[in-house]
Amino acid sequence: MVTNRAPTDHPGFHAIADPTRRAILDLLRQGEMQAGAIAENFPVSRPAIARHVGVLKRAGLVRERRESRARIYALDPAGLAAIDRWIAPYRLYWSARLTGLKQIAESLPDEETGS
Repeated sequence: MVTNRAPTDHPGFHAIADPTRRAILDLLRQGEMQAGAIAENFPVSRPAIARHVGVLKRAGLVRERRESRARIYALDPAGLAAIDRWIAPYRLYWSARLTGLKQIAESLPDEETGS
């Protein structure tokens, strides 16, 4: 029986499925950016980037504020919380597995010293 169902219907999962949107999130980790500055980092049209940013906004991963005529975008960490909650058990699983692998590797004899 599965007790922790993946919230795959959460819009954040759909949003981060696209590599361009993940790249936009990576850019915004550096800090707030104007829409035009985001678009300058991609070889596609500004309207295409605006659509990607819109998906990220609707998913709650990015927030927008306006300064005069400029639109400024920033990460919304609260939006990543649902994704992080789903990933957490896997993070724990792999941490335990890597610790076990490290223990096995350290228990093997060192081939250079013969010990």
